Amino acid sequence: MKLSYYPGCTLKSHARNFDDSTVASMARLDVEVKELANWNCCGTVHGLTSDNLIQRMAPVTNLIRAKEESANAFMTSCAMCYNTLKRANQHVRADAEALATINDFLSLETTKYTGDVDVLHLLEVLRDQVGFEKLAAKVKRPLKGLRVACYYGCLLVRPQEVAIDDVENPTVMEKLVEALGATPVRFALKTECCGAYHTVGQPEVVADRTNRIMGNAHSGGADVVVVSCPLCAHNLDHRQQEARRLNSNFHHMPVLYFTQLMAIALGCDKTVLCFDLHHVDPEPTLAGLGLV
Repeated sequence: MKLSYYPGCTLKSHARNFDDSTVASMARLDVEVKELANWNCCGTVHGLTSDNLIQRMAPVTNLIRAKEESANAFMTSCAMCYNTLKRANQHVRADAEALATINDFLSLETTKYTGDVDVLHLLEVLRDQVGFEKLAAKVKRPLKGLRVACYYGCLLVRPQEVAIDDVENPTVMEKLVEALGATPVRFALKTECCGAYHTVGQPEVVADRTNRIMGNAHSGGADVVVVSCPLCAHNLDHRQQEARRLNSNFHHMPVLYFTQLMAIALGCDKTVLCFDLHHVDPEPTLAGLGLV
């Protein structure tokens, strides 16, 4: 299988562990991911104002890049990129006038976008195209004994029209975890917002969220929390020190991308895990279970 791949900005810098583990894991599943040429920032967030076509330019440009490579779909691992690209795509598909205006504005582009490229999240690809049964058959190092809290946050399940699973109780990540040999734990706050960009101006708000979300994962018996969003990863991992100051009973816990668990279970080289990018080092927890 070959698949066009949109990594997004953060996966080429602070979330290199997400990018590297995505590419390496998919190779182990006999999926060749081909990074889109000349991709640009997704736009970061979906603009909510009624007349805001300028924020659709960046997503549409990436959709054009896919079309230029004769791709009728492309995949991204980042939940924020997925949400932004998917919603922009839905907007221009439903509004011919808006799409015409955007194409006119992008007059230097030789290719015009006509709404004929689909945006997929990696979890959808694993569930619907690879299949968890096939994935489980490829596992070389089952994650036996690892208890995992699967954190979806907002962007994989809201709004409903772009949700990759049930909006109230998504289970796709739990099914992936089970296929890898680990045990998903009950996690009541798995779709709770992490605080998002409040981390810039009001880090204390995010620290409170981190305290509640990670505390709930701990009370469910989790060893680690897995995520699909670099901003969620930052808030739940790097804000743990502030959370500890708010709550002296706070328990530090590693936060990993779901693709890092895939890379471990599928026998990828340890270099793609990039544990040096984590605030709370996952290695002691994983090594204690004989997984690294």
